[in-house]
Amino acid sequence: MKIDRIETFLVAPRWLFCRVSTDDGLVGWGEPVVEGRAEVVRAAVEVLSEYLIGEDPLRIEHHWQVLSKGGFYRGGPILSSAVAGIDQALWDIAGKAYGAPVHALLGGAVRDRARVYAWVGGDEPGEITDAVAAHVEAGMTAVKMNASGRLSPVPTVAEINGIVERVAAARAALGDHRDVAIDLHGRASLPAARLILPAVAPLRPMLVEEPLVPEQTHLLGDLVRCTPVPVATGERLYDRAGFLPALQAGVSVVQPDLSHAGGISEVRRIASLAETYGALFAPHCPLGPIALAASLQVAFATPNFLIQEQSIGIHYHHGTADLLDYVTDRAPLEIVDGHIARTDAPGLGITVDEAAVRHADQAGHTWRNPVWRQDDGSFSEW
Repeated sequence: MKIDRIETFLVAPRWLFCRVSTDDGLVGWGEPVVEGRAEVVRAAVEVLSEYLIGEDPLRIEHHWQVLSKGGFYRGGPILSSAVAGIDQALWDIAGKAYGAPVHALLGGAVRDRARVYAWVGGDEPGEITDAVAAHVEAGMTAVKMNASGRLSPVPTVAEINGIVERVAAARAALGDHRDVAIDLHGRASLPAARLILPAVAPLRPMLVEEPLVPEQTHLLGDLVRCTPVPVATGERLYDRAGFLPALQAGVSVVQPDLSHAGGISEVRRIASLAETYGALFAPHCPLGPIALAASLQVAFATPNFLIQEQSIGIHYHHGTADLLDYVTDRAPLEIVDGHIARTDAPGLGITVDEAAVRHADQAGHTWRNPVWRQDDGSFSEW
């Protein structure tokens, strides 16, 4: 069996899919994308494809090593994301070749279902209350919310109180038996994060995500020591070496993205590294159905898994396509009582609607994240 073709597809709202086919008819799907830079990752996949055509798709680890390390210049989000999508597709092919789900190839399932959370927005506490109540009614047991919009380098009392009020609104709607996670999205400076984390601590958030930008990973230890709130990070870290200083700083939760951090192969190793530090594993995934399916396969086989992000109905999709529009059977990704049940279907466990993908690629997309400014005109983290 040899790889005979690799194709990529730009699909709304902001994704890139990858299709790897073999000369005996097996097809694997992956999701190699950097949100806002999908076209650049597409070019990287095309370059990496030069090596893969004619190769045995089942030599996944060998291909991962060559694709990740075969160039003199390594790493970074573009290369790691290109490798990630290809890696997902090769695991999908392997599962289909062996007639087994990927989680079985990773050593077998350790759980029957994976807990997931929903995203809520809203700039006002009333909006948050309504959004959280809707998710509770739907059976969700956890939500994640942005802590704020643009933040001042040293937040005012009003900014800090606004964050606390919004989290308090979510906590009131959730009660004591459900969880709220807070995403700072790298918007906080170190002084801001030192003020925010202790302020929200009495509301017992499940975690505070990305309190600092990844370039300041070496400062995370200061935050871990100043608050009992579990600190989480990792959506913009791309390999084990990037996660090591975060774990050494004492973060409680790692959040690698299956479409950014080298795919199933590397994320599995990141989760194992985290386990040696007593840290939990919560894959980042505001992406499409392939990335979610790949994340779930790892979650089903990983002992220190905590919770899975998913983007069904998230605000990025409004007015465009949703991730379930690209699968022929929605059942494997159905959320019941805040969980997605394990599937034993071969490969990634989903069936991509190839006709829908090809149709979407005809229009493509040019999604870009916004660029924010402070009141004085200087750059502000989004």
